[in-house]
Amino acid sequence: MPRVAFVVQRCGLEVNGGAEVLCLKIAQYMSKHWDLEILTTCALDYVTWENYYPPGIEEVSGVKIRRFWVEKQRDIDEFNHLSKKIYPRLETASIEEQEDWMRSQGPWAPDLTAYVEQHQHEYDVFIFFTYLYATTYFVLPLVAEKAYLEPLAHDEWTIYMSMWNSFFQKPRGFIFNTLEEQRFLKTRFPDIDLEGAIAGIAVEPPETFGATQFRQQYKIDEPFLLYMGRIDPSKGCEELFNYFISLRKQEPGSRKLVLLGKPTMPIPKHPDIVALGFVDEQTKWDALAACDILVMPSPYESLSIVLLEAWAVGKPVLVNGKCDVLLGQCQRSQGGLWYNNVNEFQVAVETMNHRVRRLLGAQGKSFVEANYVWSEIQRLYLSLFSDHTFSDHTSTTNQLSTSENAENLTI
Repeated sequence: MPRVAFVVQRCGLEVNGGAEVLCLKIAQYMSKHWDLEILTTCALDYVTWENYYPPGIEEVSGVKIRRFWVEKQRDIDEFNHLSKKIYPRLETASIEEQEDWMRSQGPWAPDLTAYVEQHQHEYDVFIFFTYLYATTYFVLPLVAEKAYLEPLAHDEWTIYMSMWNSFFQKPRGFIFNTLEEQRFLKTRFPDIDLEGAIAGIAVEPPETFGATQFRQQYKIDEPFLLYMGRIDPSKGCEELFNYFISLRKQEPGSRKLVLLGKPTMPIPKHPDIVALGFVDEQTKWDALAACDILVMPSPYESLSIVLLEAWAVGKPVLVNGKCDVLLGQCQRSQGGLWYNNVNEFQVAVETMNHRVRRLLGAQGKSFVEANYVWSEIQRLYLSLFSDHTFSDHTSTTNQLSTSENAENLTI
């Protein structure tokens, strides 16, 4: 059985970032086929990278996670200063400057880097989730000949830094989440071979979930838009708040905006904006069942898991039309509408009456059931290694190292 390591900046049930959720979900299913573990840091908060989890090995959802201490928390003021210095000089800033920025970006976990450097021969394959963090930029080159990169990239200013020109030549292969992501990267790096599987993720609602339970628990009787995810300006939340408040001034009936997720910005005090914070999985699915429309305002996405979850329960979506990935998902699925300004936002909400919502939701559900199933995704991941020969020596080494690790490193 191949021994595979997933590398991601943070990981745990309490982590609600898209890349991290994707990594853990894929690991849960692929651990049936591979001797798999996730290499990550002890951080929970992506802003400061403050250590939260203990270092060492923990099993989460049937997956072994090996965590390493973050040596230096992120200084936000320093990081923002470096970003402002580099932003106007994306092509001309020296590699040294850009790597200083990446160290400040973090998470800076030298023990993780040292572990990979010292134990790389014990693994057949490494898969790195997201291009953007230090855990990928500084570690992937150490194992480039057996590394696959899942970039989770989109059209943001950081992807235009010149250091990526050589970095994206290093991986053995790539895994993409949407066709739009692959197309964008082919445009950004026209001289690099960016062929690879377009895998995505499957979603599975729980056996039971209910709108009535959610509405009763939180005393919400009105129709409502639902936002799920990190409440952050970079996710389009500030614009969403402004658009929703403008909508409420125009429409005669009642409506709420319900937010599920951890805030990193102030949430406007408004009688129709309801912030419930981070909730468990069951509550999330109950909220999806209860909402009228899921709204995704982010201008930057490589894959939106929450769109797939909404469609899985037959709910329509409303997305930011400036994001090619979200727009493409809506166009292919015919499961939602999109907007580019406040007027289009209002028209879209008004257009989605009960009949339209049912039609869009049903079309989205059919799209997910046809394209995002675990059997197909597992097949795509397994096919990645069809050209990869696993040696008997590696298998023997794996058996020895697994036994030693179980004795010495288990918490």
